[in-house]
Amino acid sequence: MEPKPLPEKALLLGKNLIIADLHLGYEIAMAREGFYLPRVFHEVVGDLKGLIRRERPKRLIINGDLKHSFIPEWRERAELKAFFEEINPLVEEIVLVRGNHDVGTLWLRELGVEVVDELELGRWKLVHGHKVVEGERFIIGHEHPAIRLRDEVGAIVKVPAFLLGEKLIVLPAFSPWAYGNDVLREIVSPFLRFYSEDFRVLVPVGNELLDFGRLSSLRTALSRL
Repeated sequence: MEPKPLPEKALLLGKNLIIADLHLGYEIAMAREGFYLPRVFHEVVGDLKGLIRRERPKRLIINGDLKHSFIPEWRERAELKAFFEEINPLVEEIVLVRGNHDVGTLWLRELGVEVVDELELGRWKLVHGHKVVEGERFIIGHEHPAIRLRDEVGAIVKVPAFLLGEKLIVLPAFSPWAYGNDVLREIVSPFLRFYSEDFRVLVPVGNELLDFGRLSSLRTALSRL
């Protein structure tokens, strides 16, 4: 089973579709702080349903941070229930690999969702990525990897990216609200401190993946702009 990155910020591994960092309920959490954002729940569900219908996986794996708030509340619970009511009929199995935001999620087992802290698929181990565990090859989320691109007139845009290595694969965040962490400037996951691979950088744009080459070469090229 070779991992296959998809333009929809997902990874296909055999009959497993892997996504990370949905952060459902983000708008609810922001509203509590006085910031009102348009809800993207239906957009997220629609995008995921379309992807599942196209790829026809047997299992959906959510590699951490399914939800956003550290404090469980009834509105978030209702949103999670609505999410799985839409997705459950499309796959044979759903697994949540818990991330640091996924407190109070064991009740999802009532909906048929398997809830674990790590999952092994062939030679890969799936963990969220907020803490280091023992193993050889990992697929993680948590980092929300992105890069800043600047053109010759100084315009800057930040785009999500896959980081692909021999022993570590880092998934971009599936949430449209997760603008990403510029991995050329700083890193979040401790995995990226222990695995100093020269990652291949793939950027999802529309219906394709743009290959930006190796992270070291990209760093050099961008420093010249």
